[in-house]
Amino acid sequence: MTMLLGQALRVGRHELRNRVVSPPMERNYGTTDGRVTDRYVAYLRARAAGGAALVFTEATYVRADGRGRVRQLGAHGDHVIDGMRVLADAVHAEGALLGVELNHAGRVGDPAVCGFQPVAPSPVPFRGRRPRELATAEIGELVDAFAAAARRCADAGVDVLEIHAAHGYLIHQFLSPRTNRRADRYGDPALFLTEVLRSVRRSAPRATVFLRLSAFEGVPDGLDADATLAVTARLPGELVDALDISAGCYEAGEWMVPPGEIDRGVLAPYAARFRQFGKPVGVAGRITTGDTAEAILRSGAADLVAVGRAQHADPRWTATTLAGAHPRPCIGCNQGCIDSLHTQQPIWCVANPGTGREHLAAAPPVPSRRVLVVGAGVAGLEAARSAALAGHAVSLWEAEPMIGGAFRLAAALASKPEFARLLDWYAAELVRLRVDLRLSTRADATTVARLAPDIVVAAAGATGVRPPIPGADHPRVRDLDDWLRHPSTGERVIVWGADRAGLAVADAAATAGYRTTVISAGAELAPEAGPREKALMVRRLTGDPHVEIRLGTTLEAVEEHRLLLGHGGGRQWTEMPGTVVVCQGGTPRHLDIGTGPWQVVDVREWPHPVRWPQP
Repeated sequence: MTMLLGQALRVGRHELRNRVVSPPMERNYGTTDGRVTDRYVAYLRARAAGGAALVFTEATYVRADGRGRVRQLGAHGDHVIDGMRVLADAVHAEGALLGVELNHAGRVGDPAVCGFQPVAPSPVPFRGRRPRELATAEIGELVDAFAAAARRCADAGVDVLEIHAAHGYLIHQFLSPRTNRRADRYGDPALFLTEVLRSVRRSAPRATVFLRLSAFEGVPDGLDADATLAVTARLPGELVDALDISAGCYEAGEWMVPPGEIDRGVLAPYAARFRQFGKPVGVAGRITTGDTAEAILRSGAADLVAVGRAQHADPRWTATTLAGAHPRPCIGCNQGCIDSLHTQQPIWCVANPGTGREHLAAAPPVPSRRVLVVGAGVAGLEAARSAALAGHAVSLWEAEPMIGGAFRLAAALASKPEFARLLDWYAAELVRLRVDLRLSTRADATTVARLAPDIVVAAAGATGVRPPIPGADHPRVRDLDDWLRHPSTGERVIVWGADRAGLAVADAAATAGYRTTVISAGAELAPEAGPREKALMVRRLTGDPHVEIRLGTTLEAVEEHRLLLGHGGGRQWTEMPGTVVVCQGGTPRHLDIGTGPWQVVDVREWPHPVRWPQP
């Protein structure tokens, strides 16, 4: 059967070569004054070359006070036009259309980033910051800013303009009763968006116009699905060529970028309700596989699928899927692709180390060598794959009977249901690339010398750290990896450490029905993890009456049925029978293979520092 996913579709003035859209994703790849960079061009070019029909920039700010990220792309001044034209030419050269999403952050803007006090329809605080309420006359100036930004994009050769009326940004703030409490005419939730649509149409009459909406906000006092449909019905539909359906707002971020434990295609039933407006409909929301995308299209819920994180993980997702093969999977971790933005860093990808590096020159070819990779965790798997792709003869040794290392343990957790897909993909890649995989094989001086490699890549992982406290060697004190392989049979688990791994283990223990206590010297659960990665786990743990969380607390000693805890400068013995699971980070394992003619390279440095022997 021919995939509907590969069929062309005409929307507005343009024909899309298939039904796959690379949707707006904030990337932080621009300059500090909003210009396009070589990195940005290379990133979007790769997704266009990979087969997407329409590739979007990120939420692109129309005025300086609407910027939300340090290196966010802007359409706020004529200085951005030349770079945007280069971007359009690059995307067009690969057969795709370029879209720009026009946006203003409104109340969710950060003065530390944009240098302005945030503005909003009403002074409803956000994260402790109170925005300034816009005067009536100022709202007209913002309408003009959207129009001017649309004109700049049109001058640069942009094909599609998307008006961002979702995710709790400025336009959405006018739509929602929780953020629009005005008494003037702009108390009408549809008025500001209507004026923006009219102004954009006048400024860019040849552009195709998409309208992005949150089907619901996801918070109790926000717009639900019925209310969103009602306000959409009041908009001038003749000014819109397509509806792009997402969900959520900053206070319900799990709907904006759903983590892996949310069902694939979760928003399709909501998108189907927007069919009533007679426009082509696109939908986002955990569309990570070709089967999911095809099922959505064949159900009639949507005409287009917004495949964001999956194309972030594999720029050739579209072409690979349409060819009936399996692209490198998105694992739904929300670490590099979204949570890095909260620290104002450029986005990256846990599943693909090449993402965000498309602009870097390829390494020069080198003579084929025999490469031994020791350790088949994800780092070792990637090292073996990259070496094989470069034409080297590759052996991959793993001491355990399965690939994956600690990542495989994480993949068994209910909160990480997509992780196993990455291991399955790597296993298939090893077969395709004819990597010599040897499981249950330890590397030592004798075995390595027998293979006689030119390069040894050390990817043996890390061992857990057990702080030296009295009783740390007690039988009921167990390392994280050991407990995940063989969970305890008691009713209580004490998780010692609340980093990313500790949080996941505590969540797994509580979900399995253990009475769970979390002990951490820090003031926050998993401080190194971003809000989107940990939101659902934190919510479950803090809402579970059988979970006790003790922050700012140290574990000082362990005895048979009690623990010595330190808190606030004091120490106290506490009766706490159960298994203590140590989650205190790790140290790299030492690879003891003696010396030889081979060069040893740490996997974290592979392949750049390798001193390849010359023929």
